[in-house]
Amino acid sequence: MAGRCYEDWQVGDRLVHDIRRTVTETDNLLFSTMTHNPQPLHIDAEAARASEFGQILVNGTFTFALMVGLSVGDTTLGTLVANLGYDQLVMPKPVFLGDTLRAETEVHALKDSRSRPDAGIVTFAHRMLNQRDEIVCQCLRTALIRRAAA
Repeated sequence: MAGRCYEDWQVGDRLVHDIRRTVTETDNLLFSTMTHNPQPLHIDAEAARASEFGQILVNGTFTFALMVGLSVGDTTLGTLVANLGYDQLVMPKPVFLGDTLRAETEVHALKDSRSRPDAGIVTFAHRMLNQRDEIVCQCLRTALIRRAAA
């Protein structure tokens, strides 16, 4: 089990996730079509070329999902009961095909669960950076995490 139990976390813990990912045209196209997102900026090279960006923009929900996915192995793999919510999601810079992305996480808050004595609530601050160290996505993820077996 790679994820940590509730007791193993402290506010301020910081993780730099090892896995990096270069975003491909296939990633963007498949994600956009699987989610029925017909935004021309994501799937139409001519429309994207005519935009202020001059090229295809990677679907923002792909970027968000990748950011969370890159964090799972180090945070909640095997210990997650449920994700309770995502807050303060922002995407301050665009992501383009060929960008290489990496994720970092900091523990933002800890709270005992009143309804689940076998679990606690961890709020993670995730952020995704590109190869130029620009933040391209960030959010808070609140997760219900198992406590260590007694």
